[in-house]
Amino acid sequence: MKPVVTAFFDDATNTVSYVIKDPDSPKCAIIDSVLDFDYASGRTDTASADKIIAFIKDNGLEPEWLLESHVHADHLSAAPYIQEQVGGKIGIGAGISTVQDTFGKVFNEGTEFQRDGSQFDKLFVDGDIFAIGGLTVNVMHTPGHTPACMTYVVEDAAFVGDTMFMPDFGTARCDFPGGSAAMLYDSIQKVLTLPDDTKLFVGHDYKAPGREDFAWETTVAEQKEFNVHIGGDKDAMEFIKMRTERDSQLDMPKLIVPAIQINMRAGQMPEPDDNGQIYLKVPINVL
Repeated sequence: MKPVVTAFFDDATNTVSYVIKDPDSPKCAIIDSVLDFDYASGRTDTASADKIIAFIKDNGLEPEWLLESHVHADHLSAAPYIQEQVGGKIGIGAGISTVQDTFGKVFNEGTEFQRDGSQFDKLFVDGDIFAIGGLTVNVMHTPGHTPACMTYVVEDAAFVGDTMFMPDFGTARCDFPGGSAAMLYDSIQKVLTLPDDTKLFVGHDYKAPGREDFAWETTVAEQKEFNVHIGGDKDAMEFIKMRTERDSQLDMPKLIVPAIQINMRAGQMPEPDDNGQIYLKVPINVL
């Protein structure tokens, strides 16, 4: 059994969303969907999500899952909107409760904000197994970028989210609250124990210098040999030093403030204020 994978690249956020289809049935899953958001105007748009929905409907597909690899800081999730249109259960790693607790305090959400992951339909833990039609999915907890990062291993393919990028770009940052370069190194080594020919699908691509085209598919073997941050058997201390120094020079993602507030709610907006209007908070001198 090999999944049929269709990628959707979002130019505004460099995010890659995926539709994973069972080759023998219309059953499918969607990973890391995008809700378009214009920060300057505070307006959302569903153009990116509508492309996925059109693909689902045009091909007669039946989504069983709307999977999140983690709580994204660089784009908003469209999972609730897609769920309304075509169905599917929204799933994320059980580490979401840690993210909710951490950022619940950052955004002073109050006791009415549930920090137990109950906004999601399913919370996965390391070692969980579930199905997409006849496809078997093994769940790997791969923290480091965030506490809730999960890798979904679907037969001969693994969807690694932000844990690793293409070999010429390296790995994810670890300086968000709850992140850890040491944990990320261990998580990457865990992914690299998969068979060498396992296809790895990354969550973003930023087209490393010298490369003409965007790309999002590689293999375990290619990452082991060529990844500029962890390839060639680089040891943990070398990686942690590199990652820590690199992260200290990075700016915060431009959408982190709206993205975290919405994505930790499974893609739902905060409750409207007493005037019926929805607002997002901007913590000053915190992030």
